[in-house]
Amino acid sequence: MDAGLVGAVIGGAVGLAGGAVGTYFSIRNTDGPTERAFMIKVSIIGWVAVLLFVGLMALLPGPYRHLLWIPYGVLLPLGIIKTNRQVAKIREAERRAN
Repeated sequence: MDAGLVGAVIGGAVGLAGGAVGTYFSIRNTDGPTERAFMIKVSIIGWVAVLLFVGLMALLPGPYRHLLWIPYGVLLPLGIIKTNRQVAKIREAERRAN
């Protein structure tokens, strides 16, 4: 087994573990049922999107594979910003309700 393959396997495992831990704590640290349901939905969308990105990176040939970074680099920050704004709205609505 060469060092590149070992690094890829270990790096992939660490990445998946980090994603799983981050997902767990993002859902666990919610303030109410509406926020928790929203975070579960966002987590599923995020995992599907990242797995689709990684799958396409593995399947597409060289020049096209690199073009995937353009939508990924734009949509990921926009998705994070939109999610954070929505969580703030949900928290404010839940505070008003209580």
